[in-house]
Amino acid sequence: MAAGAVELDVAGRTVRVSHPDKTYYPERGFTKLDVAQYYLAVADGVLRGLRDRPTTMQRFPDGVEGEFFYQKRAPKGLPEWLPTARIAFPSGRFADEMCPTEPAAVIWAANLGCLTFHPWPVRRADTDHPDELRIDLDPQPGTGFADAVRVAGDLRELLAEHGLRGWPKTSGGRGVHVYVPIRPQWTFTQVRRAAIALARTLERRRPDGVTSAWWKEERGAKVFVDYNQMARDRTIASPYSLRARPRATVSAPLRWEELADAAPEDFDLRTVPVRFAELGDVHADMEGHAFGLESLLELADRQESDEGLGDLPYPPDHPKMPGEPARVQPSRARKR
Repeated sequence: MAAGAVELDVAGRTVRVSHPDKTYYPERGFTKLDVAQYYLAVADGVLRGLRDRPTTMQRFPDGVEGEFFYQKRAPKGLPEWLPTARIAFPSGRFADEMCPTEPAAVIWAANLGCLTFHPWPVRRADTDHPDELRIDLDPQPGTGFADAVRVAGDLRELLAEHGLRGWPKTSGGRGVHVYVPIRPQWTFTQVRRAAIALARTLERRRPDGVTSAWWKEERGAKVFVDYNQMARDRTIASPYSLRARPRATVSAPLRWEELADAAPEDFDLRTVPVRFAELGDVHADMEGHAFGLESLLELADRQESDEGLGDLPYPPDHPKMPGEPARVQPSRARKR
């Protein structure tokens, strides 16, 4: 073992951590070893969010103040015990991404400078049919976390009206994420359509506080329901992922009754392991549920037939999709 490295016992598997004293979060003095030990402390929770999922690593080899990159393809030197899955990008190209199946995979990735894990909403057995509907409530300039929390409350009620249940978490920043486990029988296009139906309904119920507008110039000081997080190859930071923020905040799973009094800064590299030791994974029961999207897709059908509300723009890296409106910024379209 190289000088200065340490070895951690991770559920019976030895994982080497090189340069353990390297500073990753200068503002608070957290090191690479601190990151590895954080992930060891919350291993069961983070693995629940990653298990068997193709996962992109957001790597910060020199810490949060250095350069970073997203690694989609499994790197060279991938351990033989860490499986991969082949995923298809919107471009039609393919890649083999790592699919964690045990806690050691998380610590192994942390040793490569991975601070944030970005899993696909699919499992490696079927990479074309999501098993999670993920709703990203993204506060725009002029709004904040408290606004996202209010919209999350509306979302909870709306989901219940359609026989669905969501599990909320902080984004690690100003936003709120809500996950709904679903049966893996719908395509990305269909699940995205369900997300659009939710976004439009929330926008109608809280017009002064919610927007589904893809173009930033049209959003205003509202919470954007980012329906495109359900487009193929779009991912959200996993539960328990560290974020690249000076305080080393965490995308922290919460119970609904905690959300109103929560603050993103309360959940970080130091506090979340203490919380986890006391409460365990508060989203552990999510794995026992798998809901249907029939009701939301019927809602989308009604929105289209009764109100003429069809598709919305895709992200710029996607090919033009059937029925998609012009992918042109409104101000530019007016000039033309």
